[in-house]
Amino acid sequence: MIKMIDAIFAIDKNAEVTFQSDDVDTLKWDSTPIAKDVIIAKQAEMQAEYDSKQYQRDRKAEYDKLNQFELIGEDSINGTTNHRDAIIAIKDKYPKE
Repeated sequence: MIKMIDAIFAIDKNAEVTFQSDDVDTLKWDSTPIAKDVIIAKQAEMQAEYDSKQYQRDRKAEYDKLNQFELIGEDSINGTTNHRDAIIAIKDKYPKE
């Protein structure tokens, strides 16, 4: 979940604010305040962007499990397509939405 403070700093990297929880109503501004609705909208936008890239995080976790250099080397020596097949299987498992 994208935190409110991340949204605030995405809007204004120099914002000076303190808060007691991840609740827009607990904000105390030491700089120019940002409207609550603007913060909430930015947080939602950032969360949507993060969520839309879940397939990338899932693919990376699977790619990291592969010994890709070994697969590529074996494919080169043996004339096989094990590396290519493994990558295609991961992409099929976690398609772009």
